[in-house]
Amino acid sequence: MGLGLVALACLTGAALYLAGHPVHATSAPFTGIWLPHAGPGTPLALAVAALVVLHGPRLAARLSWRRLLLAAYGAAAAWIVSLALIDGWQRGIAGRLITRDEYLSEVGGVTGVRVMLRGFSARILDFQPDSWTTHVSGHPPGAFLIFVGLDRIGLGGGVWAALTCVAIAALAAVAVPVTVRALGDEEGARAAVPFLVLFPGAVWMGVSADGLFAGLTATGLALLAIGLTRRNVVAGLGAGLLLGFSLYCSYGFTLLAVLALAVAVLARRAGPPLVAAVIGFGIVVAAFTLSGFWWLDGYQKVTVRYYQGIASVRPYAYWVWADLALAFACAGPVSAVVLRRAFAGLRRTPVVVLPLAALLTIVAADLSGYSKAEVERIWLPFAVWLMAGATLIPAPARRGWLAAQALLALLVNHLLLTTW
Repeated sequence: MGLGLVALACLTGAALYLAGHPVHATSAPFTGIWLPHAGPGTPLALAVAALVVLHGPRLAARLSWRRLLLAAYGAAAAWIVSLALIDGWQRGIAGRLITRDEYLSEVGGVTGVRVMLRGFSARILDFQPDSWTTHVSGHPPGAFLIFVGLDRIGLGGGVWAALTCVAIAALAAVAVPVTVRALGDEEGARAAVPFLVLFPGAVWMGVSADGLFAGLTATGLALLAIGLTRRNVVAGLGAGLLLGFSLYCSYGFTLLAVLALAVAVLARRAGPPLVAAVIGFGIVVAAFTLSGFWWLDGYQKVTVRYYQGIASVRPYAYWVWADLALAFACAGPVSAVVLRRAFAGLRRTPVVVLPLAALLTIVAADLSGYSKAEVERIWLPFAVWLMAGATLIPAPARRGWLAAQALLALLVNHLLLTTW
């Protein structure tokens, strides 16, 4: 069904283009250029995929927990980098974040952080001499501050920015199973690891800020789970700080409240760690507000900016369902199996609740109309949580589904030159 939806979205997009009614996405529904190609990452990606398919489920079941997490992080980073290198070093990694619309194009113009924050909202709207570029204007300043911070500590330029995105994005392969285990299901956590390593969305994690956001938000939710279940106030405070900062990376991350609520319900505890999380969240909000950026002001202006661009001509009637095809392409065929089994056996367990919560965030984002196209990367922070239910797939079938996940990622990356 999922593959059929992707095929239908491709055929419909092509038909509308030929009929003179384009949906305004190259290679619709994907944002990319049809360009069959291979590169230095091809043999690396094939090797990583083969190793994880053949040995991933066995190692996930047998390794000690710490070694498993280290292996998961290393393998996920290798998968992301190898997929990016299919496009070559310059095009896939070093030059990906230095284009005109990316964050790095504005870094050199920041003379002071407080000055930038105070004037940030005034530069969101388009058609002004000093309007922010597409990515900077479309997000709160937290995302931009990450790259400004890298530049200030001597790690400026496309290479360091790309490697930072990869390093943080790979944390999702650790954070999701840590969350599931903290909520009481170690078997489910271990089963999820290989699927998080070979996550098809890694195509867009390398290299994009959205991949970084996926790792950042997943880590925040993992800390929340640890804080609540272990009554760890420090972890709770860390969760609040990370999730608070995430809200200043993307306006759409208000939807993370659904996943945070799911974690809190599954933990069945509150107390001091939850209070600490609220305090940490408040500290971030206060810091940005006192520095001159008011989140609601930025949100109101970005809704105007959104329709000053290509979103104004992208038909909602097409994208409201084609975006779901992109979500399937990002999460892979396993997501459909997980969700079907989760609905069939509704139980209040992490492997059921977390994927369903992720689906709810995706549906809400889809219906909002503020995510028309490009969601294969925009929804990465939500899509990774669909893998939390991998244990719902029978153990004998997992290698086959892992192969299907890897094959989808390899096909997309070799047939399309993805952008953004």
